[in-house]
Amino acid sequence: MNEQELREFVRTAIARQFGASAGEPAQLPSAAVWQPHASHGMFGLPVGADTDGPCLIEPAVRCDHCGYCRSYGH
Repeated sequence: MNEQELREFVRTAIARQFGASAGEPAQLPSAAVWQPHASHGMFGLPVGADTDGPCLIEPAVRCDHCGYCRSYGH
């Protein structure tokens, strides 16, 4: 299966899920529109990411800037 066939397969599956035919664009429900949520927020912590110092969660290793310590872990 090449990339074009895969794209068509995905479009057809999405259209089927939302009740549209493969030829017409699927109308996404309003819940599919992205809205900000608290789980996407980041804390303003002065951690290793700011100074290339140790990881706040695992101090034995250097900070690799993953952001886990600045979030709720999502």
